[in-house]
Amino acid sequence: MNLGFLLTSRHLLWILLAPPLMVFAGCNESAYAVLLNEYCLQQFSAEMESLSMSLWCDWEATVGIYGDVTNCTILLAEVQGCFWPNHLVDHFFTNIHIKYFKNCALTGRLPADPPFAILYSFIFFPVLITLLMTALVVWRSKRSEGIV
Repeated sequence: MNLGFLLTSRHLLWILLAPPLMVFAGCNESAYAVLLNEYCLQQFSAEMESLSMSLWCDWEATVGIYGDVTNCTILLAEVQGCFWPNHLVDHFFTNIHIKYFKNCALTGRLPADPPFAILYSFIFFPVLITLLMTALVVWRSKRSEGIV
């Protein structure tokens, strides 16, 4: 037999057998949740607390810390034999966002009203065009001569 065929068939066998075997081996979710809080959350909290609270919404200041906590959850999932992402990781990151990023805008800036000139133009011109078109329709409907 060809060695390449044996390697390919062996890899194919593992690809087919690994997911069902992982179900039997299983992920100890309670241990994974404890490890997430003990290792990842404590490290993340310590690094965030070392930053000034005014920098929590600054992506440039927190991107490294956020990347570290993401990698921590991935590594723990691999060690525990858990899939990543999973509902525990979703809950973990939701809690992080509730505690540290709840006052941050999605774009990095706080929402504000546009300048008055822009707001005025977005309101005034559509209303003016609507009134002019209504007047044109009324005027044209009163002049019915020449229409078949």
